[in-house]
Amino acid sequence: MGDTDERATAPAREPRLPPRWFIRTAWVVHRAMVRFSRGRLGLWKPKPGAWGTIVLRTTGRRSGAERAVILGYLEDGPNLVTLAMNGWADPEPAWWLNLQAEPTARVDLKDGTLDVRAREAEGAERERLWSAYCEVDKNLEAYAARRSRRTAVVVLEPVR
Repeated sequence: MGDTDERATAPAREPRLPPRWFIRTAWVVHRAMVRFSRGRLGLWKPKPGAWGTIVLRTTGRRSGAERAVILGYLEDGPNLVTLAMNGWADPEPAWWLNLQAEPTARVDLKDGTLDVRAREAEGAERERLWSAYCEVDKNLEAYAARRSRRTAVVVLEPVR
């Protein structure tokens, strides 16, 4: 009885993230896999209860050069939705800063490319999309609490 009661009343443990060097190495390997396979490996569409992956191509805000990053995403109608989380590190990811300076970008999907315009979701839309991400990742709130700022929910709207 004592052990069960203590476990039931003990505070929930914060989910553990891998060490930063491991996260960065995984990013490098994933990018290389996508690049060398020309997108045949490493990109996938979201499924119920799971996010997909895309390559987001932005314009560098200082260099003007194309920058590419692989991101997880969910679909919301025709829009793609991602989180500006930088591996849960505190600074904003460079790709999000680039999109704030120049919101037009290109996305490589498993089945083609798409020109998009980025914006930050606000209000009820943000809450709805954040909840959708929480359904996919039960630890999302705990991970987001590691950052000193609110994690932006980024909507990538197709440009027709």
